[in-house]
Amino acid sequence: MRRFTITERRNRLARRHFLAPTGSRPIAEVAAALVGLHATDPVTPYLSLWARNPEFAIADLEQELYRKRAVVRHLAMRRTLWLVNGDDLAMIQSAFSDRVADNERRRLAADVHKAGVAFDGDRWLELACTAVLRHLGDNEPASSTELRAALPELAGTYDPAPGKRWGGPVPVAPRVLTLLSARGDIVRGPNDGSWTTSRPRWTTTAAWLGRPFEVPPPQAAQAELIRRWLRTFGPATAADIKWWFGITLTAARKTLADIGAVKVDLHGSDGYALPDDLEPEPAVAPWDALLPGLDVTTMGWFERDWYLGEHRAQVFDRNGNAGPTAWWNGRVVGGWYQDDSARVQLQLTEDPGGDGRRALQRRADGLTSWLDGVRISPRFPSPLSKAGSTG
Repeated sequence: MRRFTITERRNRLARRHFLAPTGSRPIAEVAAALVGLHATDPVTPYLSLWARNPEFAIADLEQELYRKRAVVRHLAMRRTLWLVNGDDLAMIQSAFSDRVADNERRRLAADVHKAGVAFDGDRWLELACTAVLRHLGDNEPASSTELRAALPELAGTYDPAPGKRWGGPVPVAPRVLTLLSARGDIVRGPNDGSWTTSRPRWTTTAAWLGRPFEVPPPQAAQAELIRRWLRTFGPATAADIKWWFGITLTAARKTLADIGAVKVDLHGSDGYALPDDLEPEPAVAPWDALLPGLDVTTMGWFERDWYLGEHRAQVFDRNGNAGPTAWWNGRVVGGWYQDDSARVQLQLTEDPGGDGRRALQRRADGLTSWLDGVRISPRFPSPLSKAGSTG
């Protein structure tokens, strides 16, 4: 049985996650290789791309998103918002988003009925979705507010937390748009906000991409995406795949068998790798990185001790969301935050040595310059980032 050491896995991570100093790659290529970049927090894709290419500029992603439309924001695995390669959208839709959409539809229909918006939640939802698609088909991209004003079919509120102090009536319309996007019918088009905020104007998927949106069979799509994921994130455990894609352990194991993955030894645990991906991984030059909250690498595995060590409770919140992290040679050694003057400050939870400290400080200075006074806050702050912001 092929045995992978922790050092070898860290070397793979460096190269295959584009974190080693090996030159920049096109944004759409990075998104495809990683199967997607986390985009729940609007700033994450920008900071993730900068971490992988210090020459990256905000305008580069704007170009890919809104003019070339080579990448798209889409709701998919684990009901998470991702930045994905536009050519992969149909495959991701079939493999994972359809399941998310079905769950969204059931919950929304039930909430519509419970809130008294309509007696028949399913019928109301069908009419609301039809109205949105008709309006967007006849008009320019529209914001959620504009759609609510134009379409009486979207009227109504519900209480997401009855009896709680954070509850109260909220419009149901945004959830209709979430459902339509999860179904692949509409996408987030132009953004009315800055790069640090999300205020999308919605448009139909066909109009935005300018080509037919034809989904492949679900099993074939899922197998291809898991194969691609294993190429970038592997070797990995079945639990890693179950968690990352939001599927059952049975489904993960079946797909691993379908794609011919072979069992390997992950420093004492069972893992899997592609049969043509078992060659020894050469060492990489020393490298450092400052990754944003929710970065796809920090979030990449369910079993994280081989790169996280004892820092889980400091850099992840209780719901499993990662805050900003500092990396040295394939492991997390702390985090980072911005002080009151918008300078990036390191929070080292272990000593990476003199070379590591100097490299990370240069990286922090570079990120300070790149942000150019823009203040950002992680949407899901970790205990470490909270300590920095209040220190």
